[in-house]
Amino acid sequence: MTAIDVHNVCVSYGSVQALHDVSLQVRAGEFLTVLGPSGSGKSTLLGVISGLMEPSSGAIEVGGRDITALPTHHRQMGLVFQNYALFPTMTVAQNVAFGLKVRREDRATIQREVERALALVRLDGYGTRRVQALSGGQQQRVALARAIVINPTVLLLDEPLGALDRKLRQEVQVELRELQRSLAITTVMVTHDQEEALTLSDRIAIVNNGRIEQVGTPDELYAKPVSSFVANFLGTSNEVRGRVSREGYGARFTDGDLSFACEVPRFPGNEAIATIRPESILVEPAHSTTQPGIVHARVRDAIYLGGNTRYHLQLESGHQWVALSRPDHPIIRRGADVALTWSPEAVWLLDPSTPGAIE
Repeated sequence: MTAIDVHNVCVSYGSVQALHDVSLQVRAGEFLTVLGPSGSGKSTLLGVISGLMEPSSGAIEVGGRDITALPTHHRQMGLVFQNYALFPTMTVAQNVAFGLKVRREDRATIQREVERALALVRLDGYGTRRVQALSGGQQQRVALARAIVINPTVLLLDEPLGALDRKLRQEVQVELRELQRSLAITTVMVTHDQEEALTLSDRIAIVNNGRIEQVGTPDELYAKPVSSFVANFLGTSNEVRGRVSREGYGARFTDGDLSFACEVPRFPGNEAIATIRPESILVEPAHSTTQPGIVHARVRDAIYLGGNTRYHLQLESGHQWVALSRPDHPIIRRGADVALTWSPEAVWLLDPSTPGAIE
C-alpha cells in the first residue's frame, strides 16, 4: 500500500530547476531515505512533501488524497530538523506539547500524550527540565517526541542526526529505527550520510542534480547500481571502461592491458563500465599465488582502519584502485608488489550510454 505518492514534481527558482519531473512512491510503514550530495534537491523534495515549499508543477498525494495545495499544519505530518528548532525558553514538556496546544487539545489530553511521547523516546521524568540543559542527543529526542506526539500519519526527518558526534549518532540511529518500527509510521528522511542511510532504511532513493537516479533496498543499490554516480556515491567502487566479449561459458572484460573474467552480459561485445567493490578484491603478496586470472599491482599506500586495511593500488595497466583486506590478513606494506584476484560475480557491468546496467 502506498502512503505517499509524488507525481512528476518540478521545482524552479527563477532559471534554476531544483527538481526535474520527480516521481516517488513511499510505502505505508516503511523507512525511506532520500540520499544525495549537497545541492542535489533532496531537502527541496522533503519541503514539497511537507508543504513548506510549493511545486512549480506536479502533485503530492498522501493516502490517495491530493494534498498539493494543503497548508503544512493541515497535513498531519511530524517534522524534525537538523537544528531541532526547539524553544529555548520552554521546558521539555512545553516543547513537546506545542503542537497539541496549537490544536487546542484539552489539558488532560495534552498531559497524557506528552508523557506517552516522552516515554517512547526514553525521556521519562524530563518534562520539567529546560532544553538548554540537555545534551545534543537528548535534545534530538525532544524534537522527535514533539513530532510524534500529534500522532502523525507521516514522519519527516531533515538531517536529524547531523549535529551529533559519530558515537552518539550511531546510538541514536538504533533508537530511531526501533521507535519507527514500534510505531509503524511511514518515515521519510533526508541525509547525505551513506552509512546512516544504509543503517536506517528499508529503501533508499538516491537523488542527483534534481533527479532520482535509483530507488531500492540498501543491498540492491549497493550490489546493482544503475549508474556510475550511484556506484560511487553509495560506497566506493573501482571503475574502468572497456569492452565485453564472449569467452567459453562466460565473458571477458578488456581495457588495454587490463583483462579479467566477468559474467555474461545481455549484449556481448558492447562497451561497458566494469565496477568492482574494494571488499571483493583479495590482496596477496605477488609471490604467494600463481593461480590464473591474477592482476598485478603495487601498494601505493596501506591505511590501517582497525577492522581492516584499505589499500591504494597502482595496477600494472596504470589504473589506480582501492581494495579492503580481510580482518585476518596480515598488513602488506607500502611499495610491495601484490597479486589481486576476485570472482567474475564481483564484476557489475554498467552501460556507459544509458543509466541502466548491462545484465
